[in-house]
Amino acid sequence: MSDKKLKLLRSEAIATGTRAFHLSKPDGFEYEPGQTIDLTLIDPKEMDAEGPVRTFSLVSAPHEPQLMFATRMRDTAFKRALKNAPPGMELTWDGPYGSFIMHRNASKPAVFLAGGIGITPFMSMVKSAGHKKLPHQIYLFHSNHTPEDAPFLADLTEFAKQNPNIHYIPTMTDMNSEVNSPAFSRRGPGGGWDGERGFVDKKMIAQHVSDLTTPIYYTAGPAGFVTAMRKMLVEAKVDEDNIRFEEFPGY
Repeated sequence: MSDKKLKLLRSEAIATGTRAFHLSKPDGFEYEPGQTIDLTLIDPKEMDAEGPVRTFSLVSAPHEPQLMFATRMRDTAFKRALKNAPPGMELTWDGPYGSFIMHRNASKPAVFLAGGIGITPFMSMVKSAGHKKLPHQIYLFHSNHTPEDAPFLADLTEFAKQNPNIHYIPTMTDMNSEVNSPAFSRRGPGGGWDGERGFVDKKMIAQHVSDLTTPIYYTAGPAGFVTAMRKMLVEAKVDEDNIRFEEFPGY
């Protein structure tokens, strides 16, 4: 491909401190759900030690006409440039990269374990699974502090309603604080949370997945979350060959 540029089309807030960015899709650009893309700022006005390049998991699915990624908006030069970017700003790209993609054997369920912004590769996988009508049973556990922190909570709840093969289990680890937003469909009548609470653990998974040794597990999120999930799965006697992971450093 000769043209290695794409354009930022728009962005919007999707959770506390988190934005989604929509990009033009280069001609001929093909990728697998779960893969990443490298994006580079062109002649940025400011730079810090982390440099002008970032790797992002694609939230968009391959059948969609645009590319999309989402990120926590830390105060770095790269993310300040993104946040302030006007529509039409160009970036250069490389990719796609990565082998964090869905297994083919539909007799093995997929268990997705997402911590916070680690939901991004799973969004692509879930949307693609629905589009392709994959027969895989997919169990998506998504851990966040509160519903306000949870990217794509409403979208994923809707995907699970539309597709009986998708089992979406969001859990909130910090529901002691007052939460008043009416924005999410899983809230109970008193404005509280009526879904799972606490950290993802063996007991929570076993409530939804009958045999823990059968599925292929995928875990993505901050390094501490990924480490904890791997440790928990190994202690549950899951074969390490059936555990795939993607860390999101510094997010």
